[in-house]
Amino acid sequence: MWFIFALIATIAWGSADLFYKKGSNPNDKYSHLKITIMVGFVMGLHAISYMIIKGIHFSPFQIIRYFPVSFFYILSMIIGYVGLRYIELSISSPIQNSSGAITAILLFVFFRENLGWLKVFSIAIITIGIIGLGVYEKKEEDANRALKGIIIDKKYQTSFLAIIFPLLYCIIDGLGTFFDALYLDKLELISEADALIAYELTFLIAAILALLYITIIKKEHFKVFKEKDKLFAALFETGGQFFYVFALAGNSIVVAPLIASYSIVSVILSRIFLKEKLSKKQYFVIGLVVLGIILLGLSDEL
Repeated sequence: MWFIFALIATIAWGSADLFYKKGSNPNDKYSHLKITIMVGFVMGLHAISYMIIKGIHFSPFQIIRYFPVSFFYILSMIIGYVGLRYIELSISSPIQNSSGAITAILLFVFFRENLGWLKVFSIAIITIGIIGLGVYEKKEEDANRALKGIIIDKKYQTSFLAIIFPLLYCIIDGLGTFFDALYLDKLELISEADALIAYELTFLIAAILALLYITIIKKEHFKVFKEKDKLFAALFETGGQFFYVFALAGNSIVVAPLIASYSIVSVILSRIFLKEKLSKKQYFVIGLVVLGIILLGLSDEL
């Protein structure tokens, strides 16, 4: 079932990425905090509902136990939200989505798992495809700007900010997934349900702090009902997190790079809903990643 859960999480997070792009305002310096608020409150509501529906007795101590993982995840996501302002100025997509490969490498180095040639080959295809897609996206953006006569100052294209945010996201998210794999799969320090609830409640706390900062300290208005794209992003993010936890507990070293391919889903959805055109190279790379995913799914059966 880990493979099915991983696919659902990949589709959900790819859909969330689409709405993150639509809902991010490069002119709003608090846009990243507003996204954090929406995601945190949706996750908090889901955690409370999940406990009630399933009749789960949850100890608040689990929030502290799982905090190292939650901290890395939430920090990487907030950094990613900030980086959305610079996404058109950098090759952030391939850098960010390399985090799954970092996790797989760390797990292999520390636990020396025998994956088998098919899993290694599949992971390599997916990782290369993710990086290739990001590079092609960057080239397409530059070409489109040239056709429209849009000139971007060189200092912004290669600025420290444009590179540091996706790089930090990649490293921190990769570490978060590595520690998550330790907690859920390798050392089994916490159950999947407790991990999910602890993470979502921690995100809720972060959302409350962000809301207090914006409304009380910065005196900014936050109108929830005008943030539909952020709400949809939060819903898909929460749905993806639910299935991700159970997928990671099943086969962490393979799930990490597989779910990192959610950028493929985002590109496909952007083509459908945002009418973005794809080049032949992009279609080829998408096909390559899909092939890697299919082989990864078959690897346990062969």
